[in-house]
Amino acid sequence: MQASYLKDLSKSIEGELYLDDLHQIIYATDASVYRELPLAVCCPKNENDLKKIIEFSLLNNISLTPRAAGTSLAGQCVTDGMVVDLSKYFTSQINFDEITKSIRLQPGIIRDSLNKSLSSHNLFFGPNTSTSNRCNVGGMFGNNSSGTTSIRYGVTRDKIISTQGFLSDGSYIEVKTLNKIEFQSKLKLDSLEGSIYRYFNELFQRPDIESLIENGFPKSSIHRRNTGYAIDELYNLSFFKQESLDQFNLNKLLCGSEGTLFIATELELKLDDTAPKHSAMIAAHFRSISECLESVELTLSHHLFTCEMMDKTILDCTKESMKYKDHRFFIEQDPEAILMLELKSNSLDDLKLQVQNLLDDIKLKTKAYASPVLKNGEIDLATELRKAGLGLLGNLIGDGKAIACIEDTSVAIPDLPHYIADFTKIMKSYNQKAVYYAHAGAGELHLRPILNLKTSEGVKEFKHISEDVANLVKSYKGALSGEHGDGRVRAPFTRQVVGEECYVVFNEIKHLFDPQNLFNPGKTVNPKPIDSDLRYKVDRVEPEISTKMDFSKNMGILRAAEQCNGSGDCRKSHEFEGGMCPSYQATRNEKDTTRARANMLREVLTNNHESKNPFDDENLKEIFDLCISCKACKNECPSNVDVGAFKTEFQYQYQKANGIKLRTLAFAKNNTINTLASKVAPLYNWLNSNKLIGPVIKEIAGVAKERSLPTLYSTSLRRKIKSGKISLSPKGTPKQSIYLFIDEFTNYLDVTIGEDAVQLLVKLGYEVKIINHSESGRSYFSKGLLDEAQNFVDVNVEIFKDIISEDIPLLGIEPSTILSFRDEYLKLASDQSSANKLSKNVFLIEEFLNAEIQKGNLTSKQFSSEKQDIKIHNHCYQKALSSQIHTFNLLNLPENFKVTLIPSGCCGMAGSFGYEKEHYQVSQSIGELVLFPAVRKSKEAIICANGTSCRHQIKDGTQKEALHPVTILNKFVLEV
Repeated sequence: MQASYLKDLSKSIEGELYLDDLHQIIYATDASVYRELPLAVCCPKNENDLKKIIEFSLLNNISLTPRAAGTSLAGQCVTDGMVVDLSKYFTSQINFDEITKSIRLQPGIIRDSLNKSLSSHNLFFGPNTSTSNRCNVGGMFGNNSSGTTSIRYGVTRDKIISTQGFLSDGSYIEVKTLNKIEFQSKLKLDSLEGSIYRYFNELFQRPDIESLIENGFPKSSIHRRNTGYAIDELYNLSFFKQESLDQFNLNKLLCGSEGTLFIATELELKLDDTAPKHSAMIAAHFRSISECLESVELTLSHHLFTCEMMDKTILDCTKESMKYKDHRFFIEQDPEAILMLELKSNSLDDLKLQVQNLLDDIKLKTKAYASPVLKNGEIDLATELRKAGLGLLGNLIGDGKAIACIEDTSVAIPDLPHYIADFTKIMKSYNQKAVYYAHAGAGELHLRPILNLKTSEGVKEFKHISEDVANLVKSYKGALSGEHGDGRVRAPFTRQVVGEECYVVFNEIKHLFDPQNLFNPGKTVNPKPIDSDLRYKVDRVEPEISTKMDFSKNMGILRAAEQCNGSGDCRKSHEFEGGMCPSYQATRNEKDTTRARANMLREVLTNNHESKNPFDDENLKEIFDLCISCKACKNECPSNVDVGAFKTEFQYQYQKANGIKLRTLAFAKNNTINTLASKVAPLYNWLNSNKLIGPVIKEIAGVAKERSLPTLYSTSLRRKIKSGKISLSPKGTPKQSIYLFIDEFTNYLDVTIGEDAVQLLVKLGYEVKIINHSESGRSYFSKGLLDEAQNFVDVNVEIFKDIISEDIPLLGIEPSTILSFRDEYLKLASDQSSANKLSKNVFLIEEFLNAEIQKGNLTSKQFSSEKQDIKIHNHCYQKALSSQIHTFNLLNLPENFKVTLIPSGCCGMAGSFGYEKEHYQVSQSIGELVLFPAVRKSKEAIICANGTSCRHQIKDGTQKEALHPVTILNKFVLEV
């Protein structure tokens, strides 16, 4: 019956309503330990849709759980009812008032996107979570988020001026500051809104109200407090407590209520002036957690903007992270904890004085053994290291994970060292060594035990540790939740922390606002047990999944997928650094995130593991369809979840069960086709470009009609070299010999680039060696033809293993092929030892030449002094598996080159993806995010792109030719 009604609802709204298994699965989890399949998922397009959804829920008794970015750590977003995703369409700024320093907006706006739009006005929204580049302001309202800057700028509750939204009966109300006269008017309303105000009028006139708050709530000095409903804040900041205030704002209660009372559609925020322009950070190193925490109160006597802590566990996690290795530059020896203390000022002299005063106090009054001072971009690197803490914890290999259950407790600063000492005793009683990191300056540490929730013993500890810590928090009159909310994980202990009297009031509030218990039930009061609906079935027989590629580093592909903890880094906007995840950035659909793909793979392999081919699943086929295997997740996901590898393995396994399509074979075997077609290249090129015949060829091949096809050379690069037309040795004694990998794309499609590469190397004094080798296998990897790909891998490893060394490296021109030696080759090679050894001496040509610059072997004097403006777009694989700095440094070598990196992610072509007619529009949408607009604006600049697909995409999307860096440099290099 409900399914029929749901279909009727789908027809009546403008947004999307999903009833399929795929969406139920990908919305069944957030960043918590819980998993609950929702009845449906809805993405309302406007307030009218939302009203219809609420009316539908009332009629059919279906609960509604509002969801933003889905990064909740406490399980606020999991439900067996309907998920209402406000992140896709509720993304507008409604009104900005620079004079009053306020902004009215919808809840789906990303926090960092908001601040980027405000930067030109020297204003910003202060609360700053670790998820700020993807978390929505609506989610921050739901959780009363705070983050690193709360000691200076406060929490979200402090910033809410007014809201508009829906109550559970479908009525639309505005909530704002009321004076006494306006409050009295609300009492006369014959509506749910009027009943709410009448309730609080009676509650706050009870003679025992102050003792109820005093006995049930944390110490007043604790600003981070989000346990239960904030009647203390509502009361204390109103005329009921302070008659002189003449104000009452129900948002003090609604902020932090986790969608259980009210669904906001508009938020009016108070903004702050941007922070002082000069910053310095002291990273105080300690040999113990206790020594670190004992120093917090002292450091807070200084005018700090942040006071954050990282422990050794977090620091050790970063050692293995490709992205964060370079962020560790400031770490001295092996500290047990680091306290990160940031100072700011508009005066450099004042900042210098502040730094010296703090350093003097640290030296004289703490046990810090090192206190390096960080400035400018160094602070950003250190801050990113700390912010990565949550995701990096997912890097723990195996089934034991750092579990979010007691990670949000907050106590008064003077109590912090003693609280942690008692907490440590609890952990020792369970043989636990917890993880300590986050907001020391606010009295809040994100403390996490390492637990295996796949076992009954682990679940038992999860429950008992949570209960013991709840009792400890109560004994210190602390907050069980500082900023992450109650959700599923803490709500079971709210009653014991606040006491029976307070809990009765919480229940009354919930019943008053939501008598049918439809708004996100069980998240603040009347929760399910803490150990119900966990992500994994307890004491299961662990599935063994056989794969072609080697996932042993993660103990198999299933555990590799389980590395995803839901932190949602893959939902960040294209406005910010990095490329993860291009298809999500283009579609804004959760289905197209790295997180969704990992979750679906985990779900399918877990449930299908007994079948003949567990990968033979249509949901997997759909979820991986728009994955363009850019490898950004391999580098940018804090947990290093490599969805590109997952997709390759899926394609291989799925095709074993369902066969290989002709188009797939054609794209995979493009080198074979090009070899044959090159013999009649003029005819081949004419047919492809002919206005009548070309479209027919594209239609037959399944290629988008809008797409141009590559031009094929008659004479391959190999044949040109073999003919002796290209010199391989410099005139004098070579500086060094190198082998050049002639990839399959350069050999037939980019021959002149290959010539430029050889000529540039020779002119710079290097001897180029060429050897017969196999194609790289790139097109076979991308299409999941792994048996054939492995043959190419094994042949190339055998050819190069004994001739490539530190003295004679192997260089490549096309990033997607040469960097395979560091990626797919290591997962497929039969001779793993040789493949690993070989990979250490295989370089992109820009990597090699940049290293030569650093050694002093190349100088600007070897190039023309002509002025050139160059804009660089680098290949995805270089960004993920290497670094853009190599191309940037290399093109900066000529003294009058002005070089800029275009802040783009993937170009959108991604090998064959952009050619395929069903993917063409998404491909172009990805290009339009950053790359195409940047190229169009760069009218006089040289556009540089080192990927063959990238250059083709730029030409098709902007009608502008992009050049490989070796082509640019070869034009301006001087003869030796």
